[in-house]
Amino acid sequence: MLLTFVGADHEVTGSCHYLQVGDSHILVDCGMEQGRDAFENVPIPVPPSKIDYVFITHAHIDHTGLLPKLYHDGFRGVILATPATHQLADIMLRDAAHIQQQEAETRNKKAAKRGLSEQYEPIYTMQDAMMVMHQFQDYGYDEIYTLNDNIRFRFTDIGHLLGSASIELWLTENGEERKIVFSGDIGNIDQPLLRDPQTTDEADYVVMESTYGNRYHDAPTGDRVQQLADVIRDTMRRGGNLVIPAFAVGRTQVMLYYIRQIKTENMIPEYPDFPVYVDSPMAVEATSVFEHNDLQCYDEDAEALVRQGINPISFKGLHLMITKEESMSINDDPEPKVIISASGMCDAGRIKHHLRYNISRPDSTIMFVGYQAEGSLGRRITDGAGEITIFGEKFKVNAHIAVIDSMSGHADKNGLLHWIEAFKKKPEKVFVVHGDDDQATAFTQCLRDEHGFDAYAPFSGTEFDLLTGEFRKVTKGVPIVKAGAAHTVSDSYTKLRIAQRRLDQVIDAGKGLPNKDLDAFTKAINDLCRQFGISPKQ
Repeated sequence: MLLTFVGADHEVTGSCHYLQVGDSHILVDCGMEQGRDAFENVPIPVPPSKIDYVFITHAHIDHTGLLPKLYHDGFRGVILATPATHQLADIMLRDAAHIQQQEAETRNKKAAKRGLSEQYEPIYTMQDAMMVMHQFQDYGYDEIYTLNDNIRFRFTDIGHLLGSASIELWLTENGEERKIVFSGDIGNIDQPLLRDPQTTDEADYVVMESTYGNRYHDAPTGDRVQQLADVIRDTMRRGGNLVIPAFAVGRTQVMLYYIRQIKTENMIPEYPDFPVYVDSPMAVEATSVFEHNDLQCYDEDAEALVRQGINPISFKGLHLMITKEESMSINDDPEPKVIISASGMCDAGRIKHHLRYNISRPDSTIMFVGYQAEGSLGRRITDGAGEITIFGEKFKVNAHIAVIDSMSGHADKNGLLHWIEAFKKKPEKVFVVHGDDDQATAFTQCLRDEHGFDAYAPFSGTEFDLLTGEFRKVTKGVPIVKAGAAHTVSDSYTKLRIAQRRLDQVIDAGKGLPNKDLDAFTKAINDLCRQFGISPKQ
């Protein structure tokens, strides 16, 4: 009964965990890395064709984004998720495939202009994204399901995104059972639309996130709405546009909920009819999913509005933009307005066009309402960059920059502690993942020193035996980013360290090979050692 940590270890994105239980091979999430990549990740320990089940905590790309690649490489198992996660993943993976193909076309055109013949291939295609959706099976919250003789599971609403869940797994091997809980991304409390995170009573082992493991959100819900109203008013007075980079799924709908409240309560009487543009086809489609899952996932306040016949994320003056022509017309209109567009970290999508038109305008405001990963364009702006590059062109940052951290969909340190402290008996071990190196390390130390948990923050490649409660392998992080660099950099020595880890994997995979092959492999390694003056006997 083996747990292997693959992705989002001392990093925020690329969540992926591997479990082997008897003859079953399982993944929990299969996410894509976004923003700056800090550490090398090991590959999934088995070929995709051998993976039987993939459990998905929620639809965000850093938890689902490599599912189409998994399918492309041979996966034909079952993907288990809540209905809303299934529906949102369908939208997000098709969008991700579209971006991959567009990027490939752009790079190939540039290469052709330089006379290069090498073709850049997308990570996966639209066909891969569409085909992998056939592998999904839907399961509701709060019921224990039996998958096979070795596996039972339950999804619990974790309040991070529509359909998001923590996952409880009861695993049996050789007549012994262990229970492991994967938190997924734990939601912030008092968020609109979604219920607060639900807790879990018991587990032998817990794998939990630490995105805000050493930070606190600074404003309750009422203050968030007032802050937003104040920013809108100030921007309208200057005659500029308020541009809000927002994730198309989740954060956009929260912003619409808040703006509906501002308009309903007439919080900006000077500008009661200010227009709002949602410029993201994916956000428009995702908003429809929110509306269709209202009574399954909404909190009490939003549900009460629905039962009164009120759409909590729609209002007068809302414009949903689909076509490129509609998108281009937004900035041609001189009327001050609110523009909500994806992506939330400003690295792709239509938001880059709106930044291009507004980032140098002193009368406009760029307001960030979500996490900005290290290395992303959004992070550079919030860190105070005086100049940024968009589509190869440099722009001065003259617009007002606003940040409302408390709108995060992630629990802060207090929320994380509340969730883990709710276990009636301390788990045997708590594995801390899905946090930048400093956040994961600080939160792990807090759990150990201040709250009495046996906590550990693994790096990618670490293996743990759930039956014996012992580590089979403990790895160290292999950094692939130089401190202070603006872009991902792999120098020659770092590449060598990465190759060292892969060599270890080759050796591990060699168990059971004929002695003749093993002897030849050993000789090759010893010959290499001699070339560098290292005696094989050392």
